[in-house]
Amino acid sequence: MKLTHYDKAGRVHMVDVSDKGKTDRRAVASVLVKMKARTLRALGRNPKGDPLEIARVAGIAAAKRTAELIPLCHPLLLSHIDVQAELCKNGILITSAIRSTGPTGVEMEALTAAAVAALTVYDMCKALDRGIEITGLRLLEKTGGKTGSYRAPSRTAGRPSRIT
Repeated sequence: MKLTHYDKAGRVHMVDVSDKGKTDRRAVASVLVKMKARTLRALGRNPKGDPLEIARVAGIAAAKRTAELIPLCHPLLLSHIDVQAELCKNGILITSAIRSTGPTGVEMEALTAAAVAALTVYDMCKALDRGIEITGLRLLEKTGGKTGSYRAPSRTAGRPSRIT
């Protein structure tokens, strides 16, 4: 297996996707924002606004700008962006799902959306808890393209429990 962002001389380059066919592509990523129970209880009283909704909007905006943040990413026409922020027992679980039809995948857009949404939660809540931890950023699944589908192995130990 070779790294695609390096040429034969070992120099970094942007992958040429001009000969690749357009396919439907989807990627899902997640991240956990761990915080104290008292911080979770105070979310509804945050004078800055609803951290979960603001994080969702930030994640959507970030997905659209991934190519500006990650130097070798291609600018993509995204057909759908969904960012969800759910309360769980030990924090907030953020999940992003991105779709596009094109010559390259949307994994970086999904990861960027989740990461920026998590950073936004931190920013919104840091006055209550400077010890907030952002952990477990990972690609959960991807479909489409030459490499086909990928699904991350499930993690049961340490997995956040959703509040229902």
